Amino acid sequence: MKVLVKAQVVMSNSAKKLILASTSVYRRELLERLRIPFTVVSPKVDETPLPGESSVDLALRLAKAKAAAVAKDHPNAWVIGSDQVADLCGAAIGKPGNFERAMAQLQLMRGSSVTFNTALCLMHGDTESTVNIPTEVKFRKLSDDVLEAYLLAEEPYDCAGSAKSEGLGISLLEAIKSDDPTALIGLPLIALSGLLRDAGFEIPPKK
Repeated sequence: MKVLVKAQVVMSNSAKKLILASTSVYRRELLERLRIPFTVVSPKVDETPLPGESSVDLALRLAKAKAAAVAKDHPNAWVIGSDQVADLCGAAIGKPGNFERAMAQLQLMRGSSVTFNTALCLMHGDTESTVNIPTEVKFRKLSDDVLEAYLLAEEPYDCAGSAKSEGLGISLLEAIKSDDPTALIGLPLIALSGLLRDAGFEIPPKK
């Protein structure tokens, strides 16, 4: 595996093609904060965990797989892949998909600390850089009535861990510990900004 190295020459962002390999509206909104032109392409990736695969390994593998799935059709582009897997005592917690599974997740996590592993991959041709940003989240010990009221209000069924920290879900949490506050939302912008700068992108872009 080749790792991205710091670029010697910074080119204008418009001269580079940047693609976000994701169907997540949250990741798209986060990437828009950097004010770099980019397009979105949906990656076709099987997200089924491998036997015995840890949460960290799963997140890293899927982030790379998403980037690679798009990069093969766009060899000249810089492609961003990302994935998040929550971990409770070694058990992976993914997107619930519906109310019943979301309720079960929140019941399981209440009063506990959960690590959200947010993996990031920046790929260009046969070069790549992949990192994992962990976020430790302590959930409050709340009643089923409170959990149900939250789920009906926000319907976070497409979020790993069933709680949107950027929305009403913050009320379910007691504490968050992370080196990158955007990692929990789905795309670690601190780490990504560094990778993109090393690749020659201007951040902030010059007017």
